[in-house]
Amino acid sequence: MKFLGLDIGTGGSRAIVIDEGGKVIASATVEHQPFASPHIGWAEQSPDDWWRASSEAIRAALMSDGVSRDEIAAISFSGQMHGSVLLDDQDRVLRPALLWCDQRTDQECHEINEKIGETRLIELVSNPAVTGFTLPKLLWVRKHEPDIWRQVRSVMLPKDYVRLKLTGVKACDMADASGTLMLNVRERKWSRELLEQLDLDAALLPPLFESTEIVAQVSRSGAEATGLKEGTPVGAGAGDNAAGAIGMGIVSPGTVSATIGTSGVVFVVTEHPTIDLKGRIHSLCHAIPGRWHMTGVTLAAGQSLKWFKENFAAGKSYDDLTELAGAIQPGSEGAIWLPYLMGERAPYLDPNARAAFVGLTASHTLGHMARAVLEGVAFSLRDSLEVFREIGAPIGTIRLGGGGARSKLWRQIQADVYGRSVETIEVDEGAAFGAAILAGVALGAWPSVDVACQQVIRVAERTDPDLYASESMERNYQAYKLLYAALKPAMNMITGADD
Repeated sequence: MKFLGLDIGTGGSRAIVIDEGGKVIASATVEHQPFASPHIGWAEQSPDDWWRASSEAIRAALMSDGVSRDEIAAISFSGQMHGSVLLDDQDRVLRPALLWCDQRTDQECHEINEKIGETRLIELVSNPAVTGFTLPKLLWVRKHEPDIWRQVRSVMLPKDYVRLKLTGVKACDMADASGTLMLNVRERKWSRELLEQLDLDAALLPPLFESTEIVAQVSRSGAEATGLKEGTPVGAGAGDNAAGAIGMGIVSPGTVSATIGTSGVVFVVTEHPTIDLKGRIHSLCHAIPGRWHMTGVTLAAGQSLKWFKENFAAGKSYDDLTELAGAIQPGSEGAIWLPYLMGERAPYLDPNARAAFVGLTASHTLGHMARAVLEGVAFSLRDSLEVFREIGAPIGTIRLGGGGARSKLWRQIQADVYGRSVETIEVDEGAAFGAAILAGVALGAWPSVDVACQQVIRVAERTDPDLYASESMERNYQAYKLLYAALKPAMNMITGADD
């Protein structure tokens, strides 16, 4: 038997096929159209472009040697979280989806807090009102686009819209739903009380399932679009954070991952819902029944390096930049990067935060600045680790994923900044790999996610912190922690937040 995992990311859709031993048999990625930003802080994409890219990625994977559609025993999904896909009564998309990094809903978050109360909101859904979450997006559309809102009959998350196109079935999993601000995370069900207080109809939301359940089958039209066999079982899947954690073996309580993609995510598994009453991090359902996780998010992690490369390093590759950065001493001789290009999530929840280089002198070079970017992203992820420690989460070895795991220099920087050993795994296929594992568990190929991960995930390399470098990093991190508060008044003035 073989299992197909599909991840609908921000930049593209990725399909991978694995066998029962966890070996990747085939993979294919098709890029999405870049997200549109009609105004500063806005981010929108076409859901139908996700379906186009997903269909093409599945077809490409099925055309690989050693793969037959008849061998695909089950399919499951992962996808970017928090997005809002609004459908009419014919399941047609009414407007571009507002993405996880969209920052337009600051006022709606204030209104949620005023209506529900900040403390009561966390009691109901375990999380504070955050601009990136789905709920404030719905309120924004209702307020600013009433003609569109009157036509809304269904609200879907990104991966769930693609599954709807593939199967004709509406469904959502607990892990993805817990990032909407509408799920009772403790009890794993939609929060009726919250919806009623905000005058939102619960019928707009899809039925809920655990990530390890089969929820649909590939329809005839889905088969024609993708090349899959009609009737192939389709699982509930999970949001990309939870699916990515499974793809890295982060399944037992206390295990930790730090993943750097477009955004950066620090993830720790818990046996029970653990809530930060200050609202600095997220408490969500894991993709494993009866388990939860805490997550801290840096909105512009890998995006920081991409932005720096495109705007300040014309003609340089990422390898060129890391080579230049590698020639610079740890600490970048005092240069510090604040990675708030898209505002910031953890631990500040501030859409008006802005990025900055601080500490530059005439002696600093392109290499210093490149290294400062790598270090600054690691500092931002450590902010979340510090919150985990504060509220009592056990933290051992940290497993790395994404672009931050592929660069030897960035791995060492993370070990030095976190002050802990870090690991990478042999197969780093991210959320798509986790989705494929979930497909196998849903079909019964493995009795549980834990057993599946024990059998198919192996550690490739371990990087220990360097004592000298860690001392330099610690000094810069302490300075880094002071900078947000010091610059916040200026940031608010620049963005008009004080008006």
